[in-house]
Amino acid sequence: MLQSLDIRDMLLIDRLALGFQPGLNVLTGETGAGKSILLDCLGFVLGWRGRADLVRQGAAQGEVTAVFDLPKDHPARGILAEAGIDCEENELILRRVNGADGRKTGWINDRRSSGEVLRKLSEYLVELHGQHDDRGLLNPRGHAALLDAFARIDKGPVRQAWAARRDAGRRLAEAEAALTKAREEEDFLRHAVAELDEFAPQPGEEAELDTRRRSMQAAARIRDDVSRALQLLGVEGAESAILDANRWLEGAADSAEGRLDAAISALSRTLVELGEAHAGVEAALSEMEFDPHELEASEERLFALRALARKHDVLPDDLAGLGDELRARLERIDSGAQSLTELRKQAEASEREWQAEADALTAIRREAVVRLDKAVMAELAPLKMERAVFQTGIAQGDPGPDGQDEIAFTVATNPGAPAGPLDKIASGGELSRFLLALKVCLARGNDALVLIFDEIDRGVGGATADAVGRRLKKLAQDAQVLVVTHSPQVAALGDRHFFVSKSVEDGITTSVVTELNPKARVQEIARMLSGDKVTDAAMAAARSLLNGSE
Repeated sequence: MLQSLDIRDMLLIDRLALGFQPGLNVLTGETGAGKSILLDCLGFVLGWRGRADLVRQGAAQGEVTAVFDLPKDHPARGILAEAGIDCEENELILRRVNGADGRKTGWINDRRSSGEVLRKLSEYLVELHGQHDDRGLLNPRGHAALLDAFARIDKGPVRQAWAARRDAGRRLAEAEAALTKAREEEDFLRHAVAELDEFAPQPGEEAELDTRRRSMQAAARIRDDVSRALQLLGVEGAESAILDANRWLEGAADSAEGRLDAAISALSRTLVELGEAHAGVEAALSEMEFDPHELEASEERLFALRALARKHDVLPDDLAGLGDELRARLERIDSGAQSLTELRKQAEASEREWQAEADALTAIRREAVVRLDKAVMAELAPLKMERAVFQTGIAQGDPGPDGQDEIAFTVATNPGAPAGPLDKIASGGELSRFLLALKVCLARGNDALVLIFDEIDRGVGGATADAVGRRLKKLAQDAQVLVVTHSPQVAALGDRHFFVSKSVEDGITTSVVTELNPKARVQEIARMLSGDKVTDAAMAAARSLLNGSE
């Protein structure tokens, strides 16, 4: 139950504190006085998405606080538990602030909370039926939702099955597309793999070939010079001359009395170093030996390797890995049919699972259709539509996450007249009563909700308006009902009566809400009956309405 609503600096409201009680609470006032503002503010604190310009002009921020009575077994406690919010007491306090810059901040029992949590919570606290709800009746797309709400249907299983069906179908379609594309390039793949297998490129081969090629090219350029140097160092060159010089000096050494010993020693050392140099040059020259055909073959291999890499737009070192990748693609083609067979089995299984859930949902709906039609017909009689016929049609529709059923409400408002769509058969006042009958049926068994009706009685008057009011009052015996109304017959049946008015001071318009005492209530209902000029007859009629409501 909604206990109180406190509003500060929102739209046309400066400061407002309202207390509500069980039963039928009615709000009246002239058009434009601000009755809808109360609903906008209540929707704001509940996290509903609505108009953006809520803050009162000139104010830094607007604030709304709503206090609900929350019994221990109230279903909203499950949402609080999921959000980690303690609520040991029966009092639930929702507060939300709207800054002038548009930023919104909410609290639940003084704990910061998101708008999403508030919206989830609101589903178990308040149900608003606006003056344009009959548009949902005129749109068959909304009929299934109304039927499902009446039957308390859990659509989770069928939606999960639909998601699994959709995912299996997507995987199958992707695999089929991939296989089709792969088959389109199968000839290329087989040619490329054969070419790579024949060439057999190895990682690091390009660098190795390039180094060997450069080495052979360098050796070819310097080999002649090194060969000539080797000749000059050998027995036909420097070595022969030094040996001859050494022999001559040794032959003269006996007569030189030691004067040639140092020179002979130096020449001996020179011969040793000359031999080392000769051996080194000879070894180097040996290493420079290569087969010209090897150079040609290395160059051809290197150039072919690089050409193949350019052809496949990869680095030469990646050619070996490319071969593995292309072979894997060929294997997928070869095994694609088998994979598709498995995916088709999965898709068919998902289709069967969804169909089973959809069939089960259809069965539940068919049973619920009978109960809904019976319940609505029972509600139409008290609403002065005892001759009207309400029927719910269920037919095969397009498959989807909510099943395969097409639901449509049809009515016949006159005896013997054929049934037809609501928008073709029912008048505005009749639509309001059909909507009220539906909402009464939907509200049964859910007395934890606060039911709000915004001008549900529009388009009706006299005895019909009285019938609507009495149905609302009966509904309020088991639940708290708030009604925004322009009907004096409905207003007279309220347990509490709030009057919404507006005033202008210093160019600023302000809405004010006042709970009416018995005397003021007579005056307001008389105004609703006669207009701005309240006559004695209107006052008498107002008293009669109030007395008749008791």
